[in-house]
Amino acid sequence: VQLQASGGGLVQAGGSLRLSCAASGRTFSRYVMGWFRQAPGKEREFVATISRSGVGTHYGDSVKGRFVISRDNAKSAVYLQMNSLKPEDTAVYYCAADSNGDDNWDYWGQGTLVTVSS
Repeated sequence: VQLQASGGGLVQAGGSLRLSCAASGRTFSRYVMGWFRQAPGKEREFVATISRSGVGTHYGDSVKGRFVISRDNAKSAVYLQMNSLKPEDTAVYYCAADSNGDDNWDYWGQGTLVTVSS
């Protein structure tokens, strides 16, 4: 599967952004989907995952209560609604797909940059 992330940009602290990740292929619903981020000079960080059906979600502690992950299997897309953004949320955000549901991420998108100004 090929993944294309979009929706990044510059936003002021306290603002919101919605990231999208479009997937190619007709088997999107077979993948657990996730969002990760990497800030300059830092290691990649887990942000959120969503189950194949969309019922189950899991968030990293730093975004819990502020970000919401969702998916639309009919559109082969996964989203990340980011609210109450903070400067420390500045990073390149990547979507990823896990075909076996075992936290081994098989496919990655190209990343979209989110910059939060103070």
